[in-house]
Amino acid sequence: MPKYLLQVSYTAQGVAGLLNDGGSKRRSAAEALVKSLGGNLESVYYTLGDYDVVAIADLPDNASVAAASLVLGASGALTAKTTVLLTPNEIDQACEKSVSYRPPGQ
Repeated sequence: MPKYLLQVSYTAQGVAGLLNDGGSKRRSAAEALVKSLGGNLESVYYTLGDYDVVAIADLPDNASVAAASLVLGASGALTAKTTVLLTPNEIDQACEKSVSYRPPGQ
């Protein structure tokens, strides 16, 4: 199952919800969302800096990640950045592929 890095920034509304619920309840909500899409929430960390939360989740496909992103964005409580994570083996497979490419101007 593909693995994704989720980087979340709370809006003022989201911070108010976090203050009300606490971190553990918000992690449980995130886990329920991921499970409802057939995935597994591997880890969640609250952070200081550019993002308020980072999480790693296994989800069945990009459509599932897009569904989660749409629902989260529509909530108004946060913005999120999603990054596909690749294993070393997947990079090995990519390195073995034959690709035809001509750089611009050459």
